[in-house]
Amino acid sequence: MKVMFSGIIEELGSVAGISARGGNTLFTIEAEKVLQETKTGDSIAVNGVCLTVVAIRAPRISFEVLAHTRQTTNLGFLRIGEKVNLERSLKVGDRISGHFVSGHVDCVGLIRRKFFRAANPCFEIALPTGLMKYCLPKGSIAVDGISLTIADKKSDAFSIYVIPHTLKNTTLGFKGPSYGVNIEFDILTKKDKS
Repeated sequence: MKVMFSGIIEELGSVAGISARGGNTLFTIEAEKVLQETKTGDSIAVNGVCLTVVAIRAPRISFEVLAHTRQTTNLGFLRIGEKVNLERSLKVGDRISGHFVSGHVDCVGLIRRKFFRAANPCFEIALPTGLMKYCLPKGSIAVDGISLTIADKKSDAFSIYVIPHTLKNTTLGFKGPSYGVNIEFDILTKKDKS
């Protein structure tokens, strides 16, 4: 069975180390909650990217990231001290509070605008035009691993509303225009549009 996530972020971790490891990169992240019941070889979503745990030295956890993953996600832009969204993979029988997220990022979107509509934070995120077919109003989408609902759609961008709890407990709390965010389209939407 394939590893899956729900898009419900468990905690914000902090990047504690970035080092070269052959042609790959070793990311070390300080965390707390995701360390519970986690062992080497387990999968954790980091900003929505499914990564394999290669070492644990509490309160730090390490992941080896391929060059291709660094180049096709926002992990290549991470810096020491930066916060990241963390979620452990689902266990059989877990409640699904978000939607099924595979941890395989489809592209990096660019936050075009962060604004407020009726006192609610709203983000407009630009995508390559050819991928907009996977964005359905009221459909699910993962943004940096966060399960969200598409509110509006344009020819080259979509908008999402974010509740204060999500803003406070995820990377969207400090991201704004010009930030790149990992985008994973809903598996069901991709299947329907293939």
